[in-house]
Amino acid sequence: MGQQPRPDRRARIEARRLPGALEIAVEDTGEGIPPEALGRVFEPFWRGDPSRSGGGSGLGLALARRIVEALGGDITVESVPARGSRFAVVLPRP
Repeated sequence: MGQQPRPDRRARIEARRLPGALEIAVEDTGEGIPPEALGRVFEPFWRGDPSRSGGGSGLGLALARRIVEALGGDITVESVPARGSRFAVVLPRP
């Protein structure tokens, strides 16, 4: 059984033009990612909290990175524990 949504959490999606590129970002106000885990979030099969009972194979962000890089772009993450995370994809404009 999955976790129930908490009303105090929010997510925001934004897109903006950069010189020669487009940035698409997803930002949330969730639990955040510990600093020691940030360098591993894009590794295949890595899951941040092994005690979680939710589904998933740990491939989503690894696949996202490969797709974005194949398109000539970049994907990044910023996070503050207990405050939230921001994932951003920057793709070059044709």
